[in-house]
Formats: sequence, structure tokens, C-alpha cells
Amino acid sequence: MKIEKTITFKDINEIPALLEEFSRKAGFLKKSALKSKRGGVYLVGRGSSGNATLFAKYIWEEYSGVITNFIHPHSIFAAKNPLNFKNEVVWAFSQSGKSRDIAACLKKLMLWGAKGIAVTNEENIKKNPLAKMADRHILLSDSKEVPVAATKSFILQLWSILWTAHIWSKAFSLKDFTDAQAEIKNFIAKGAFLDKEDEILRKIKKASVIGFVGRGPYNAIAEDSALKFREMTCSHSLGYSAAEFLHGPIGSYSSKDFIFLFSPFKKIPNDILKVEKALKTRKTSYEIIIPNIGKYPFNCLLADIKMKLLALRLALKKGLNPDNPKGLNKVTDTF
Repeated sequence: MKIEKTITFKDINEIPALLEEFSRKAGFLKKSALKSKRGGVYLVGRGSSGNATLFAKYIWEEYSGVITNFIHPHSIFAAKNPLNFKNEVVWAFSQSGKSRDIAACLKKLMLWGAKGIAVTNEENIKKNPLAKMADRHILLSDSKEVPVAATKSFILQLWSILWTAHIWSKAFSLKDFTDAQAEIKNFIAKGAFLDKEDEILRKIKKASVIGFVGRGPYNAIAEDSALKFREMTCSHSLGYSAAEFLHGPIGSYSSKDFIFLFSPFKKIPNDILKVEKALKTRKTSYEIIIPNIGKYPFNCLLADIKMKLLALRLALKKGLNPDNPKGLNKVTDTF
């Protein structure tokens, strides 16, 4: 199968237009992007949507001063006594809006007093139980995502998070958004290849484990990149923050493995350099993904697209179907 024939590739090519469309209507976030009176929110999501909540935590705390807390559904379902969520705000991320555990969790939290915000990519409310029950619905696009691996919807989640930070605190300029849109559009139009891509593909195809290491918002990119490699390429892949990686996981890596290191700037941060040094001592192959265009943190989106395309190419190289991986479904029933 040629890459151009995959639905995943077509979805990735939709991203620039979808970002532009979301930006045109982003003013609706002034009424929809709620936070508590104390200036905080709670976040809940699974899979890629869970990785989007991690991105939200870094962006909203770093740029908007909004304290974020993660909800773990099991503790909500197992709670012996009602928890006081009066005057709190819960953001529930689910691309389909059909994740039963996320919907059930939000419903319970709203019964305990919380206001609910649903962030989904499903415009049909009748088919979107999460949006149907929420106080506010942030619709990412009207373009349905069919493949199992989330590409365009994940990028739109990150985009909505950046726009929310801007609405709350004027964290960025409008030029930051228009520049990022143009850079992503140009990147995808040019074919979106990594430097030394063929060499990297050869190495990761035979790697026992593929690791992804980032810091701050790039931690979310590392986590989701690892998820997409697991889904699309059937590779054993894991994402880490730089600090957590050095706190033990690095001990399991050897010359048989491969690591991607994400740098937010051309000047590589010290914690990423520490990881690089440790990898050299273990003779573990690695590649540092350094932004050649794009302003931080918007360049996170470019790095994410690069990794998704690399996963897509690796899947095809392995003779796999990246649109419909064996044993996986678009909506995962864990409840």
C-alpha cells in the first residue's frame, strides 16, 4: 500500500485547513472555556485524549496560571463517599464522545456539583453522549476521524488548548497562530520527511524498544508518539519525561533499542543533554528532534506530525495496515 492511499495520510493532510477553520471560530471559547472561581480545572481523558490533558496541564499552568488536576476514573467510581466538586470545572476529552468510562465519570462529577466541558470531534450530539450531558461542548471540527490512530483530532486538541490559554490570559499573539498554521501547511505540502529518514527507519524497524523522551509540553508529544507507534506499527514503544527517564527507565535500554529525544529549542536543554550522555554510555542509538522552524510551544505540533508520519511509514514498511490495526478499535470500551 502506498502512503498516499491510507486514510491516516489523508487525515494528516487535512490538518492545516482544520486548524484554520478552528481559529476562525475560536472566539466561542470566551463562553465555553470555563474554569473555577479559584482559577483551576480538572482534566480527564484516555489514550490520545489523556495525552492531550497532559499537554493542557503544561500549557495552562505555564502560560495562564490555571492549576490543573488529573481525574483518574477508577477513584471516582470506587469512592465510598461523595466528593465535593461544587464550583469546580471538569474538562473531559474524548475524540468520539463515546468513551463510556469518561462519560460515566463526568456524569458522576457533575452530580457532585461540577460543571462539565466536553472536548470532542463529533458534531452529532445524538451520537455524542459526552457532549450531550456537558454544560459546554468544544467541537474540534466537523471532519470525522475514521482510522484507529488519532492524528488530526489529537492536533486539534492541542490547538484548542493553545487557543484556550490565549483566551484566558493573552498568552500568545494572533501571529503565533497564523505563523504556526502556515508552517504546518508548508511542512505537510513538502512531503514532511525527517532528515536521515531512511536510516532512522532501518534502525527503528529492528529496534527491540523505541523510546520517546521530552520535557514540558513535549512530554505529551513523547507519550502520544509512543502510543501511535504501538498502534500503527506494533512496536514496543514508550514515552517519558526527561526527568522520569533518568530516574530508572534508562537502566533497561541497550544497544538493541532506539530513542527519540525532543528538544523545544535549537539550543538543546541541559536535561535532554543529560539523557543523551547517558544513552551514549549505554551505546543506545538515538536521534534528537530539533525544531528548524516554529516558535515554542507551537513547534510541538510540528514534531507530533513528524512522528505520526514516521509511524505511518514504518507500518507500511512492515506490511501492516496503519488505518485499521489488528485487535484495535476507534472507540475502546474499558467500562
